Amino acid sequence: MSPANTFPTEKIQAIHAVTDAREVRVAFQPIVDLRRKELFAYEVLTRTRCDGIDGPEELFAAAAQAGRVGELGRLHREEATRICQDLPLFLNIDPHELDQGWLVRPDDPIFRRRAPVTLEITESVPLRFFSQCQSVLAEIRRKGILLAIDDFGAGFSNLRYVLDLEPEVIKLDRALIVGLHPGTRQYRLIEAIVELCHRMQAKVIAEGIETEGELGALVGLGVDFGQGYLLGRPANPPPDVLWPHRLF
Repeated sequence: MSPANTFPTEKIQAIHAVTDAREVRVAFQPIVDLRRKELFAYEVLTRTRCDGIDGPEELFAAAAQAGRVGELGRLHREEATRICQDLPLFLNIDPHELDQGWLVRPDDPIFRRRAPVTLEITESVPLRFFSQCQSVLAEIRRKGILLAIDDFGAGFSNLRYVLDLEPEVIKLDRALIVGLHPGTRQYRLIEAIVELCHRMQAKVIAEGIETEGELGALVGLGVDFGQGYLLGRPANPPPDVLWPHRLF
């Protein structure tokens, strides 16, 4: 598999420098149980200073071109599991990592944790990308690692991801959540998606919750979990949940 983007030499050199120096930092954002109103897990987000690189998505895309994405992902997991040892974690993985064999190494830190680990794979890349990786994912999941489809509804929205990969968790993209309130077509769409996911034995996480109105609508729809600035911003050390107590 080859990365879709082509990055200039200076960005590739920056990736090598960051990886060689092991300059990977992480932040933790709460994922909240919407029924219990308490912490369920943390999503781990990459935070690193890399000259000319615009955010984690570009960081990993450039690392894929540089042939260092497996090492970068390993550094991400090592840092996350070092800081947060006893709570469930959601870890994003770049699909290119599945092509380099790093995730199936028996010494990977995710296999040494007692607390559950869920790997997030974005839904917004072509399905053919996943079909080449299914055997790798199957091997990882036999070792007790869970799978989440991230950004559902943001990209290709292909239900084959759910059918073929059978994830334990589906994360609804912020684009589906923004401005949500009862009585709208958007509300009925989310209602149908949640029912479908539950019928397929998958839990639902709503991403990007920023208003009390959105949170109230999601609770009313029976969404299992939520995350967003309303409930807690990414931070290190892992932050507490910020539940708006005047609601519910």
